[in-house]
Amino acid sequence: MNISQNKVDDLNLELTLTIGKEDYADRRKKKLNEHRRTAEIKGFRKGMVPMSLVERIYGQSALVDSVNDIIADSLNGFIKENSLKVVGEPLPSEDQPQTEWVNGNDFTFKFDVATTPEVVLDLSKDDRIPYYNIEVKDSAKAEMKENLLKQYGSLEEGQAAGADDFIIVDFEQGDTKVEGTYVAIRNIDEAVRDSFIGIKPGETREINVNETFTNESDRASMLKVKKEDLATLDPMFKMTVKTVKTFVSAPMTQETFDKIFGEGNVKSEEEFDAKVAERLQSEYSQESEFRFTKDAKDYLVKKAAIALPEKFLKRWIFVANDGKFTMEEIEKEFDLFLEDFRWNMVRGYLMDKYQVKVEEADLLASAKAFAAYQFAMYGIGNVPDDQLETYAKNILSQEKEGRRVLEQVEDQKTLEAVRGVVTLDEKTVSVEEFRELK
Repeated sequence: MNISQNKVDDLNLELTLTIGKEDYADRRKKKLNEHRRTAEIKGFRKGMVPMSLVERIYGQSALVDSVNDIIADSLNGFIKENSLKVVGEPLPSEDQPQTEWVNGNDFTFKFDVATTPEVVLDLSKDDRIPYYNIEVKDSAKAEMKENLLKQYGSLEEGQAAGADDFIIVDFEQGDTKVEGTYVAIRNIDEAVRDSFIGIKPGETREINVNETFTNESDRASMLKVKKEDLATLDPMFKMTVKTVKTFVSAPMTQETFDKIFGEGNVKSEEEFDAKVAERLQSEYSQESEFRFTKDAKDYLVKKAAIALPEKFLKRWIFVANDGKFTMEEIEKEFDLFLEDFRWNMVRGYLMDKYQVKVEEADLLASAKAFAAYQFAMYGIGNVPDDQLETYAKNILSQEKEGRRVLEQVEDQKTLEAVRGVVTLDEKTVSVEEFRELK
C-alpha cells in the first residue's frame, strides 16, 4: 500500500492511496472464513459451507470491506503520523472515478483532506473590550413596581372598560342568543377598538362581528360555533354588555409582599422599592453580561483571524448530513456556522492556555440557574433548592440540553479568564441607548 500527498494550498491536501492485491488478500480471506463459520445456508451444517459457495455469496462484500478497512487505517495513520489538525473527515475527491470491484485488481483512491491552522492569540491589558453598565432610572423602577402589582392584581367589576379590560357580553341575532362571552378589549380589531373603550354595563349596540373580531379562532370561540361554520353566519349581532371586568393592581399589603418576594422577605413599601431596584439591577446586569459575551467573542475571533477551508467545509456539511440540507440551505447559514466554528477553536485554545476546567458543580449550578429562570417565566418564584436541583439534573441528562449547558459554562469560564487579562472599556448608558446597540 502506498500513500502520497499533493499540497493544494496551506489548508488543503489531496491524498492518493494505491492498494495492491497483496495488501488486502489476507484481510479478505479472514473475512470469508468468518462468513463460513457463521453462515446459515440450507443444506449445510453451520461452519461446513463449501468455500466456493461462500466465495460466490460473500466474495464481493469481503473485498469491499477489506479495502475500506485499509483505507480507514491508512488515512488515520497518515493524519496521526503527520499531526494534522483535520476539519471533519477526509472526503473522496470529486474527480474520483467509479471503482470496479474485482478481486485481484489494484485500486487507486483519492481523498481531499482539509486542515486548520494553529490558533495564536496573545492577550494583554492593551486589548480593550467594551462593557456596558446600564443606568437604573427612577422611571424604570416605577414601571417595574407598577407591573409587579398588576401581575399580582385581580379582576374586579368596573364602571367603564379601559384598553386592558374585559367585558362580559351577550350576543343576539333573531332567536339565537350567546350568553356570558368574555371579550378582551385588546382583541378587538384596531380599526374599531377605540369605540369600545369607555363602554359601560347595560349598553347595547349593533356590531359586525367579522369587522370587530378579525381573528377567526377568537370569533368562533366567542360565538360558540365551529370555525368552519363562520362563513354561513350573518355577521350583524346585537351586543349587550353585562359586566365590565377591570384589572386592579394588588394593594401594598403584607400578603402582596409575600406573594411577590416570598414570605417575610419584604415588610414595607420601602423594602418593596429596594427589592424592585435590586431585581432591575440584576436584570440589567444579565443583559450587560450577555452583551459582553457577544462583544468579547467578536473581538477574540477577529483578532485570532483564523483561515478556514470554506469550500471543503460546505461539502463536508452536505455529506455528513446525508443530503438533509441542500447546498443552497448550507450557503444561507454558512456565515453563522463559520462564526461558531471559529469561536469553538478560539475557546478551546484559551481553555488550554489559561487552564480552564469545568467541574460537575459548575454544570449543576448553571442548570439550576436556568431552571429558576424557567420557573420565573411562569410566575413561579422561590422554588425550593431540592426541587431546582432535581429539575437541573433532568436538564443535564438530556443530550441536547446537557451539551448546551456545557458550552454555556465553557463560554462563561473562558471569558472570566479573558476578563482578568484584558482591559474592560466600561461605559454607562441608558437602557434605551443599550437596546439600540448593534
